[in-house]
Amino acid sequence: MEQPRRDLPERTFEFACRVVLLCQALDKGNGVSRTLANQLLRSGTSIGANVEEGQAGQSRADFVSKYSIACKEARETNYWLRLLAASDIVKEPKLKDLIEESNQLIAILTTIIKKTKQKI
Repeated sequence: MEQPRRDLPERTFEFACRVVLLCQALDKGNGVSRTLANQLLRSGTSIGANVEEGQAGQSRADFVSKYSIACKEARETNYWLRLLAASDIVKEPKLKDLIEESNQLIAILTTIIKKTKQKI
């Protein structure tokens, strides 16, 4: 079933909200869970923040810079999600949708960056 098309700032905001909820649950756990939750929270919410900043970029180069940071943060977020699953802190099926969404965000951001760089 195909999902309705959403703009990237909205999509990254919704992703950040989901990450916040996951981190709230992880924060109730032991030291390792809490530490990983902090890492995930920083990177997972940074994606949307950088996309929002990029929307107000002063130049194409500024736009590319902010979107490049967002892409790096998406990659880091994907790493933390995979680590949570691999270490069995959170069962993989519960993370499957977030991992897939992070992969899609990486692909979208990479495409936008490449296309924008071609125009510079």
